[in-house]
Amino acid sequence: MLALLAMTAMLAVLCYTLSMATITIRNLDEKVKRALQVRAALNGRSMEAEARDLLGGLVTNGQGNSAPEVDLGTAIHRRFAALGGVDLKIPPRTFSTRPLPKFDE
Repeated sequence: MLALLAMTAMLAVLCYTLSMATITIRNLDEKVKRALQVRAALNGRSMEAEARDLLGGLVTNGQGNSAPEVDLGTAIHRRFAALGGVDLKIPPRTFSTRPLPKFDE
């Protein structure tokens, strides 16, 4: 059973590695398109080859990584740390006199 699962996984990997993906980019700003045309011409490539190279380089160099370097809370703290902090007065904890729920009834 495990061998069958491994063979299926290998076939799935081969299926994805042997084919090339196609994407369509809609609503591309005209200035971006023109800059891509100029860049492609300067590099002696088609616009498609230039876009492929740009996207490939962006993703493989880690610049296109979607995972942030730090979490949101740390980023906000770093952003406003120079302004100083706020000391909040924390009230003492009070306990409720409400009876605890019983789940076995």
